[in-house]
Amino acid sequence: MRATWRRLPARRYAVGWEPGLAVPAADGAPLVTDHYFPRAEGDFPTLLVRSPYGRGLPWSPMYGLLFAEQGFHVVLQSCRGTGGSGGGFDLWRNEPADGRATVAWLREQPWFTGMLGTVGPSYLGYTQWALALEPPPELKAMVVQVGLHDPYALFHSDGVLRLETALAVGAGMTYQHQGMAPFLRSALRLQRRLRDVVTARPLRGAYVPALGGEVPWLDGVMAHPDAENPYWHGAALTEPARTGRVPVGLISGRHDALADQTFEQYGRLRAAGAETSLLVGPWTHAAALRQGWPEVFAESLAWLRAHLCDDPSGLRPTRVRVHVGGEDRRRDLDDWPPAPTAAPSWYPAPEGSLIRQEPTDSGPLVSFRYDPADPTPSVGGPLLSPAAGPRDNRVLEARDDVVTFTSAPLTEPLDVLGPVLARLSVATDTGHAHVFTRLCDVDARGRSVNVCDGLGRLRTTGQDPSRVTVPMGTAAHRFAAGHRVRWQISGGAHPRYARSPGTGESPVEATAFTPVRLTLHTDSALVLAPGTGLP
Repeated sequence: MRATWRRLPARRYAVGWEPGLAVPAADGAPLVTDHYFPRAEGDFPTLLVRSPYGRGLPWSPMYGLLFAEQGFHVVLQSCRGTGGSGGGFDLWRNEPADGRATVAWLREQPWFTGMLGTVGPSYLGYTQWALALEPPPELKAMVVQVGLHDPYALFHSDGVLRLETALAVGAGMTYQHQGMAPFLRSALRLQRRLRDVVTARPLRGAYVPALGGEVPWLDGVMAHPDAENPYWHGAALTEPARTGRVPVGLISGRHDALADQTFEQYGRLRAAGAETSLLVGPWTHAAALRQGWPEVFAESLAWLRAHLCDDPSGLRPTRVRVHVGGEDRRRDLDDWPPAPTAAPSWYPAPEGSLIRQEPTDSGPLVSFRYDPADPTPSVGGPLLSPAAGPRDNRVLEARDDVVTFTSAPLTEPLDVLGPVLARLSVATDTGHAHVFTRLCDVDARGRSVNVCDGLGRLRTTGQDPSRVTVPMGTAAHRFAAGHRVRWQISGGAHPRYARSPGTGESPVEATAFTPVRLTLHTDSALVLAPGTGLP
């Protein structure tokens, strides 16, 4: 693995290993834990890594071995109900108490110096935020890599199930902690049966053959699309960032499925006056820990050394480093988003043009028909699957159920650095629909590549249009001179999102589908990087 990654720092210490330690949780359940340590005399800070994905590959070399080689005790622990730990796994409810119990155990270890940091990606970021809800005094630094803090937002968008993500997380949470072989078998089984699952009526329960059995927490996720439902109370861990008591290094990728959560946490930390940094690479969720690992590791190591070892020599000079698509280079910035300017708005116009001149009327512009029996497919974007990331959208855009509006070739480069949103005015003939909206970069050859996107729900009455604002994520992209800006609109993106039945019934429960005609009105707008504030 070291030879594959290359560009990793030289080893400082030989590493020792204490596997299979039983750390008692608050209720006495044993949390199975491995301890990696430098084989050397002296005091070394400790890193806590709490994971539901097991303690073997890739976690043992990437976190246990590599960080211990650099002079850290690494405590790699399986969350309850996973990897041999006692109790039952829950998607979020046990992590704060189990994290605090682990720190209480650390205080009793002769090698623990009282200098504690945390590090890890994805759900391992969630366990970090859970510990920071009531941060122990020993916690001096966190590094959240492509991390999660809001489970609801991972699984739903405006009440619509992120279907493909839910299935991928279901397979990962169920099998990855059992070892690479069971996990790979589960991934292959899901791939073979994916079409049957995502086209089932109803969706609820259809995953069971593909995942090899029932997954109770996944049933709960699918049955509760409303963020205000008590089921989700306490799930979103926003408070640690609002208080800003622990220095946090944040790492994400432009096409990461959790990128928006990283940008949100950065905004909260900055508003709280916390010490923080942000690195955004050209990665998807998985690519950050593969192709991006040397950079991610170096960034993480520098942050941890600065705050646990009083060695800031590895920190970069600016708070933010962001890879900008289109020009394929990293920019060092003082903050994110950069200082706001007037937000450029673009408007749909006849014959598929996209213009800067605001329309003087609000009449119907174009109609298209969305048929849930032949749903508009998803192409690329912020997914957890290998299909994630930027993709050529031309085949998708040739479909009758996709409309596009395209600008004239740009006479000078256009930077889009910050959140993007769509203000849509749409009428429907059934009163219920989804709307998927995407920003694309069209090059001189006509290749249309996705930059960012989002999905929202529509409720309409009669022939009157309904206005809806759809967040489209955060962009870091330069449209080169000669390229064109394209706004793509459709009635869905399947199986990334559960398809709209067209009736108002829950997409998870629906068994009857009705095609929907959507009519876009001229008083719609695409707003690029409108400002710096959080919603």
